Amino acid sequence: MREPRTLRPKPYDTLVSRFRWDLPETLNMAEQVVDGWAAIEPDRIAIIDLTDGARKSWTYGQLWDLSRRVEAALIEKGVMRGDRVGVLLSQSPLTIAAHVAAWRLGAISVPLFKLFQREALKSRIDDSGLGVVVSDDEGRAALAGMGRAVLTRADLRAPGKPSNAGVETGPDDAAVLIYTSGTTGKPKGALHGHRVLTGHLPGVEMSHDFLGERGDVLWTPADWAWIGGLFDVAMPGLALGVPVVAARLPKFTPEECRRICREGAVRNVFFPPTVLRMLKSADTRIEGLRTVASGGEPLGAEMLAWGREALGVTINEFYGQTECNMVASSCGRLFEPRPGCIGRAVPGHRVAVIGPDGDPCDGEGDVAVKRGSAAMMLEYWRKPEETQAKFRGRWMLTGDRGVLEDGFLRFVGREDDVITSSGYRIGPSEIEDCLMTHDAVATVGVVGKPDPMRTEIVKAYVVLRAGVEPSEELADELKTWVKERLASYSYPREVAFLPELPMTVSGKVIRKDLKARAVEEGEE
Repeated sequence: MREPRTLRPKPYDTLVSRFRWDLPETLNMAEQVVDGWAAIEPDRIAIIDLTDGARKSWTYGQLWDLSRRVEAALIEKGVMRGDRVGVLLSQSPLTIAAHVAAWRLGAISVPLFKLFQREALKSRIDDSGLGVVVSDDEGRAALAGMGRAVLTRADLRAPGKPSNAGVETGPDDAAVLIYTSGTTGKPKGALHGHRVLTGHLPGVEMSHDFLGERGDVLWTPADWAWIGGLFDVAMPGLALGVPVVAARLPKFTPEECRRICREGAVRNVFFPPTVLRMLKSADTRIEGLRTVASGGEPLGAEMLAWGREALGVTINEFYGQTECNMVASSCGRLFEPRPGCIGRAVPGHRVAVIGPDGDPCDGEGDVAVKRGSAAMMLEYWRKPEETQAKFRGRWMLTGDRGVLEDGFLRFVGREDDVITSSGYRIGPSEIEDCLMTHDAVATVGVVGKPDPMRTEIVKAYVVLRAGVEPSEELADELKTWVKERLASYSYPREVAFLPELPMTVSGKVIRKDLKARAVEEGEE
């Protein structure tokens, strides 16, 4: 008698069904990123540094040594377990060393963006309560007068006797505080435990068709101050033993991108959608790539087709946010992409579309991630009410709307008012608050206006105070006002003056009406 024939499970389904998080009681990201490799293969290449115009390779042993020097300097400043340590640097070996040194001490690292202006920096520094910042001479000048100790490369002594063994930490002990882009109200600090890197690894490997093949080299133009650059590229690459390219790009150009890929022998890259559009617009070809990952918004069939022709790969899209990242992804090795969809749930993360009752639903609903994801934040820093509001029962709400189609997540829209511009997620509230400090402004509403290159641009609709006349000069002044106080990428590229704004009965600006106006203007 013949045995009944069973269907062979698909590789993706097998990965999902067999995956279990196996988090040890003791876990510290310093060990995952640097210390473990330095102990067994100190001469293994960790970072390919192109920041100074010349190629320099950093081994894990050298990176360990640099992190120990930073650690000694932090100890001298009195940094202890639970203290916050700012890292105001771009892509560089010192960036990695600073985070690793903080984690080894049981402290909490706080990545800060070099393009932040004074007020944006101060708000995050004050909210986190950090006392020490690892930076450079440029950062020291930006932080002048804020009452924080600043450590630069010049403050690090030559290596001496190694400090004591690292502080013992567990998966849920606080490790890194990453601020959101302020999509609803002021930016909030998403506090992550030492398990966050482990939580990212399946999605990173999946989005790069099983990252870690011989010859793989990883790079992104995204800054390491954001979760996309830090935990989608830099830290996972180092943890997996894949060399990571560090390169500073004051201004992205397709030519510079090609140069970095060539000089760094890059095979694996994370390109935000805006970068892909710029490359496509310039008819840029990049050879030698094995994988390209992209996240932030759906690319569509046309961009996927262009990627195959110009980059020689099938672009793998992925999805996540600062609070819980890399939870869905495409993977060309496992399944064909579906244009317009972001991908499928990454093993270890349950992604669903839920209804008001908190249960998965058919059709459009709120995109949510179930508790238990290793990449999920511990809490919003010192904001228990906001933390509670982020969850609906067992599910963490992403704030996005979507539909699940045969396991593929189709992105519908953002429930909040986030603006996606050149790969950055920009919250309107912080910009509105900044503009309201200008003497000429009575009230203001900020929305995203559709743009073919940047996805959206920031547009401000301003009502002026009595007696103030609108002019092009004043519009330029308001743009500069924001640029000098927040971040250079978040200033309004267009300012329009209106006699009044659409308001609710409680006096809140109705952004959806302004958004509709901006969309109409874009169509015209």
